[in-house]
Amino acid sequence: MNVLITGVSKGLGLKLTEVLLNNGCTVYGISRSLSPELERLITEFGSNLKWLRYDLSDTNNLKTEVFKHWIGLGTPIHAFVNNAALAYDDVITNMNLDALENMYAVNVFSPLMMTKLVIRQMLLHKIKGSIVHISSISVHTGYKGLSMYASTKGALEAFSKNTAREWGALGIRSNCVVAGFMETEMSSTLSEDQKNRIYQRTSLKQQVDVESVANTISFLLSDESRSITGQNIHVDCGTI
Repeated sequence: MNVLITGVSKGLGLKLTEVLLNNGCTVYGISRSLSPELERLITEFGSNLKWLRYDLSDTNNLKTEVFKHWIGLGTPIHAFVNNAALAYDDVITNMNLDALENMYAVNVFSPLMMTKLVIRQMLLHKIKGSIVHISSISVHTGYKGLSMYASTKGALEAFSKNTAREWGALGIRSNCVVAGFMETEMSSTLSEDQKNRIYQRTSLKQQVDVESVANTISFLLSDESRSITGQNIHVDCGTI
């Protein structure tokens, strides 16, 4: 199975890449940088991990650079995981339009374009594929300073549900994994007190395990989840 993943250099994307490679998948990974951890996986798994350095804020060249020059129209894509995201956190009254537009380019416009091109690739190769967008618990419960970020993830959830309705008859599925707060670079700016207050809002009173989220995504990409589409799957330690 060939899986296209964005944001593979660290955090959830890196863990998911490792999980899928160990499951025998070939991963086409995109990120802006090459981390030491990703470099280790490239060395370990060789041709099963194909990596492209690309800035997803450049939506205009996605088709040419990613699908024409790198993947190639002759390569079947069985699954796509939209994981890459940019966090712009601030209260609404401090909103900066340039920062907001840049976040929407990475978090919304690029994933929409990628989904369009992935579905075309699936149709070309007559593949019943699976698409997973990574959403956030901030869409469903409020956190100060996350309104703008949450709006990008809310857009993906609406897009995913309608994608599922639009292409389900051809066997193409689309789901969202709604992740709670994990120990990733995106949450690294939070203080320990802030993190603890967030964790206390969950039923399990702890942070979300990154590997648990990665395993859930892996399940949604597999044929074992063939009857699941148009859903928001919460992996959030039971956030209240």
